[in-house]
Amino acid sequence: MSHPGELIIEPRSGRPADACVLILHGLGADGRDFEPLVPALPLPTDDAVRFILPHAPRLPVTINGGMVMPAWFDILEMNLDRQVDETQLLASAERIQGLVQAQIDSGIDSRRIIIAGFSQGGAVAYQAALSFSQPLGGLLAMSTYFATADGITLAEANRGLSIEVHHGNLDPVVPEALGRAAYERVLAFGYPAQYRQYPMAHAVCPQQVADIGAWLGKRLSR
Repeated sequence: MSHPGELIIEPRSGRPADACVLILHGLGADGRDFEPLVPALPLPTDDAVRFILPHAPRLPVTINGGMVMPAWFDILEMNLDRQVDETQLLASAERIQGLVQAQIDSGIDSRRIIIAGFSQGGAVAYQAALSFSQPLGGLLAMSTYFATADGITLAEANRGLSIEVHHGNLDPVVPEALGRAAYERVLAFGYPAQYRQYPMAHAVCPQQVADIGAWLGKRLSR
């Protein structure tokens, strides 16, 4: 699986980065999809947060008639449980963990690194964050599902990870029931999680952007 790289946005303050947020896009999009979110987040003007927006590889997607498009993994059936190619999902999660490790190696404290994901990217974010061997700063799961909940090996280092789950109550792509089911699973696993519902479809809304900014500010405050 070839990796087409990532979009990196350095801190708007011009200061050297001392924190990092990775945001994984949804099916058929690329890292640029979340580029407009970064300046919209109400973060302090002196923040030193680097944003990394990775691009998914291009894969044939079964539910879309085998069409090749940016995808973190193949989706085999659009049933409520989302039958997916777990080998590809795990490979994508390992790639994201490699990006996290590179940030740690560059001098950023792992507890100041947050993984976020939207839709298909959120399924990868769940796997990447909860199985990562060093303590992270948080996990943001947007309009997504927990595809690997039954087989994941949870890392002890992240057993206390703060998890924020967001979903629209009008979502025709990923039913809100899947977002709530993921939230219930992480609660059952013992994580401190919060669920926020928004009056929207499969998207990101202004109130959510404000909530994400507040949550990031809280997770990354010194």
